[in-house]
Amino acid sequence: MTPLVSHRCRALTGNIIVPGDKSISHRALMIGSMAIGETIVKGLLESEDVLRTARAVSSLGAAVNREADGSWRILGRGVGGLTAPASALDMGNSGTSARLLMGILAAHPFAASLHGDASLSKRPMERVMAPLRLMGAAFEAGPGGRLPLTVKGCDSPLPIEYELPVASAQVKSAILLAGLNTPGQTTVIERRPTRDHTELMLHHFGAEVTVQDLPGGARAVTVKGESELTGREVTVPGDISSAAFPLAAAILVEGSKIIIRNVGFNPRRKALVDTLLEMGADIVVANFRKQAGEDVADIEARYSRQLNGVVVPAHRAPWMIDEYPILAAIAACAEGETRMLGIGELRVKESDRIEAMAQGLGACGVEVKTGEDWLAVQGSGKPPQGGAMIAANLDHRIAMAFLVLGMVSERPVAVDDASAIETSFPGFADIMNGLGADIR
Repeated sequence: MTPLVSHRCRALTGNIIVPGDKSISHRALMIGSMAIGETIVKGLLESEDVLRTARAVSSLGAAVNREADGSWRILGRGVGGLTAPASALDMGNSGTSARLLMGILAAHPFAASLHGDASLSKRPMERVMAPLRLMGAAFEAGPGGRLPLTVKGCDSPLPIEYELPVASAQVKSAILLAGLNTPGQTTVIERRPTRDHTELMLHHFGAEVTVQDLPGGARAVTVKGESELTGREVTVPGDISSAAFPLAAAILVEGSKIIIRNVGFNPRRKALVDTLLEMGADIVVANFRKQAGEDVADIEARYSRQLNGVVVPAHRAPWMIDEYPILAAIAACAEGETRMLGIGELRVKESDRIEAMAQGLGACGVEVKTGEDWLAVQGSGKPPQGGAMIAANLDHRIAMAFLVLGMVSERPVAVDDASAIETSFPGFADIMNGLGADIR
């Protein structure tokens, strides 16, 4: 247990770089392990979640080493060339590691077992297993289709065309990664387009990936199987989901001005910034460029005296699913109601994030209403009273959201266990304190 208390603080100032993008880091390791030759990854997020992936692909036969300069060197085994692990793969708290690896393992002719911590073992895996069964894989899973589970890959996987029943970049990615070692073309149809990091990374490594726009805003993503990937250099940008926390603090704490440099600004990841601009936040995005196919930019955030509640439409949910906890904290300080729609996926993340935010904000004196897939926060136009002890429930984003809220609340806000923050944002408290926060 690592309790932390966040106190009301002075203006935040400075320039920072946040840790590397978690989604891109996972994919660089996994796809690099299936490429021929050497992959060099710079700026890899060295969080517990990503290190689980590094250990897993190493157990599957790839050579993975951290170099003296901080870069990571991967010698891949080629598409279909991974080998059976000597023991079960420990996914810790990482849903991304588990779900994407299930796709890779489904198209390899051996069995491998996955397990995780108490939080991960509660999260749904059937949504990933269902399409992979159609490709020929078999599974032995815990009650309710949860971890621990064993993936029994097949000798001759089958290409499929699969329409996602729920918008999920992880399910899409698992199918596409399985499709790499499958003859013919494997296609995923998504009615609500999700993050496209996998498509961009596969293209960067030389895979044949096509994207077709369909009527009604849907997309069909197709990967051609049994084509070799070639090792590449990948520079991982800062994670916009991590940048969201110092960005939020800057717009809430009076007198603040910070610049967050080298942030991934993928069009399907920037919906939080769009929402905050609608609320009246003082944010400037500049210095756009490309890195390994990904958009990158610098973000300047200033104290924003007047924030107003907005309705966040359901179609944004896949593009900002990890940012709703910090948005709820910001909404608590805005004027009027902020209503977040179509966010049922939050109930099956590291914790039930809708319930966690409702309980925590309520304990801080904020009026909150919830439904199965929505959350409404009634702000008063000023920071809430605070003074609560928040149960993090092994959820890093819940912990960080309430530590940010404590920076402006009338009374300090405590988090009972902040250890989970290491899964995505190592050094969070130190970076925030370096800007002027008071977290101890």
